[in-house]
Amino acid sequence: MLKVDGLDVDINGTPILRDIGLEIESGEIVGLIGRNGAGKTTFLRSLMGLLPIRGGKFVFEAEGLESTPGYRRAHMGIGYMPEDRRLVPEMTAEENILVPVWSTNIQGYEGRLSWIYEIIPECKGFREMAATSLSGGQQKLVALARALMVGQKLLLLDEPTEGIAPVLALRMGEILASLKREGVSIIIAESNDAHVSDVIDRKYTIERGSIVTA
Repeated sequence: MLKVDGLDVDINGTPILRDIGLEIESGEIVGLIGRNGAGKTTFLRSLMGLLPIRGGKFVFEAEGLESTPGYRRAHMGIGYMPEDRRLVPEMTAEENILVPVWSTNIQGYEGRLSWIYEIIPECKGFREMAATSLSGGQQKLVALARALMVGQKLLLLDEPTEGIAPVLALRMGEILASLKREGVSIIIAESNDAHVSDVIDRKYTIERGSIVTA
């Protein structure tokens, strides 16, 4: 589904990623594991077109992404959940989930939303609540649901279990296991694989902007 080859990314002239190579097959869950500052977020942001790349290739379903604008990647079925959630505070939980629907003009989204509520029933329970009234863990679930609205082919998750209560981290692991059974392709970036080791098929370890094991 996705092949990354020779990826180099600089930020303000400082090399951050060096010769990154990574592959994920359809229906596979891959872990990108590394400590804070290793380059995980930079990798995901560059894959979404939010950061320019200096060199290398992204090949998604046999199509190069280097010249594809970032906003078009959501149209291609790639969903992204940032580590800091990035919810719109003035909106309800469900309105946040539907933001990709409005921005990409998805038609017939109701079935997709119902499916998401089956996978993450908690979101249905607090769908009318303001985003600012939710706990950090609840906001993570909403951010995951939002990514799923467009991530019909590939889902990119940045630290989905980081900074939330242990019980919610375990719940996130259960949800990821459900998505695996549904055949969703996912790249999970985490500082460690404690909560995702049971669901990932393979893992890449990243240190100082380079893949050291695969």
